[in-house]
Amino acid sequence: MGHLSKGALVSAVRLLVLGIIRLHQPTYGYAVRQELLSWRAETWTTVRPGSIYHALKQLTTESKLRAVRTEDSDQGPGRTLFELTAAGDDEFFTRLRAALVSVDMEELGAGIAFMDALPRQEVVDLLAAQERATTEIRDDLLAMRSEFPGRYDAPHSPDLLELWSGVFDNFTGWTGRLRRRLAAGEYRMADDPDTAG
Repeated sequence: MGHLSKGALVSAVRLLVLGIIRLHQPTYGYAVRQELLSWRAETWTTVRPGSIYHALKQLTTESKLRAVRTEDSDQGPGRTLFELTAAGDDEFFTRLRAALVSVDMEELGAGIAFMDALPRQEVVDLLAAQERATTEIRDDLLAMRSEFPGRYDAPHSPDLLELWSGVFDNFTGWTGRLRRRLAAGEYRMADDPDTAG
């Protein structure tokens, strides 16, 4: 999963919950969880069921989500259906834009999942900024090589430097390829004539 901070995890969870509710509203927590399972999100995120339900509760408390109604259930407590408020929609787009320039792979992954909610050129520009950031990190790591002792003087340091510079080199290349495909017209985006409106 790569570079990950607690703040990025919270951001990724909130973006995923807001985005899935935005796509399927009104919907309920279990459906959000099932949607993430269908995406195989456990392979590219550390989002867990408890964090989904915590995000639903917190977003509702913050008036980013509105509980529309509670439906009866034969299999336990009733299920509450949620929809985004205007503030929730604003947060979704703010978090989406931030995720698309993030150097955290989990946060970027959440952004990629919903990038089609934005106009094509905006996503291309955001990914170009993300690519510049990962390139800078890679180059900074590579520039540190001369400062590290030899492999057998401090055995782990050069290997770790090579690992992380390689990760960011691949990250940079991946972002560049996606950016070029988007610029060439791949994927349907929010401003495409058949999806606008």
